[in-house]
Amino acid sequence: MNVDHNKIEEAVRMILEAVGEDPDREGLLDTPKRVAKMYAEVFSGLGKNPEEELSAIFNEMHEEVVIVKDIPFFSMCEHHLVPFYGKAHVAYIPTNGRVTGLSKLARIVETVARQPQLQERITSTVADTLVNKLEPKGVAVIVEAEHMCMTMRGVKKPGASTITTSVRGLYQEDTAARAEVFALMRG
Repeated sequence: MNVDHNKIEEAVRMILEAVGEDPDREGLLDTPKRVAKMYAEVFSGLGKNPEEELSAIFNEMHEEVVIVKDIPFFSMCEHHLVPFYGKAHVAYIPTNGRVTGLSKLARIVETVARQPQLQERITSTVADTLVNKLEPKGVAVIVEAEHMCMTMRGVKKPGASTITTSVRGLYQEDTAARAEVFALMRG
């Protein structure tokens, strides 16, 4: 992704002026540069295909559930451009022993979260990425997050947690399997 740091810096200066601040005040002199650098990092997932994170696929003949849980992530609400953050839990059942490196599941979450987002989209995109690339028997994703747009503005309810889920394949059809994997992911 090619970030236009100068444009971000100009915009931040304008925002500071618009809220009645002096962007030339000592404490704010480097703020536009810091914000531009931060935005380049926070939005580093833009233009990336999360499927590219699944470049390492192995034949291990393991056809039972694989779960990586408590994957921390940070993202930016596309409605307010304020952070939301939490944990993702990702599970899949390999088909014909096709597995991927465990860190790849965390990398998918990171790539998807590092762009202006909605929690619901993160959840479904992670699930769809695994389906498209690994063709597993089933996929389950749970994302739990706190949204600063609900904490610091609007309804002002710190500590409120939002939970979203996406299931594919076997987990859509078999409610007992879905209940079991959700219990393992949240337990």
